[in-house]
Parts: sequence; C-alpha cells; structure tokens
Amino acid sequence: MTSKKTTKTATPMTVEAAQRIQSATATANGGKVPKGSFAARAMSKAAKSKS
Repeated sequence: MTSKKTTKTATPMTVEAAQRIQSATATANGGKVPKGSFAARAMSKAAKSKS
C-alpha cells in the first residue's frame, strides 16, 4: 500500500506558474481549458494564495 506524503514545505502556486500550466493546457486542447483540469485548479489556487 502506498501513501501520499504531504510536506509542509511545499512551494505555493504562483500566478506565473499557473499561467504557464494554463497556456500549455489550452494549446493542447484547441484553446480551451477544461473545467476541473489541473490547469484550472492551479489557477484557482494561485488566485487564492495571492490574496
């Protein structure tokens, strides 16, 4: 059985990183970012961590 290790030292998602992820996802999907995709979640997390 494998277990996920969560570290407290994880780097927070930055807006710049989320933009790169979203751009790559949109390019791969004909300009659209699917709802619930990693790119969408990354952008949401970046927006929340910025506040």
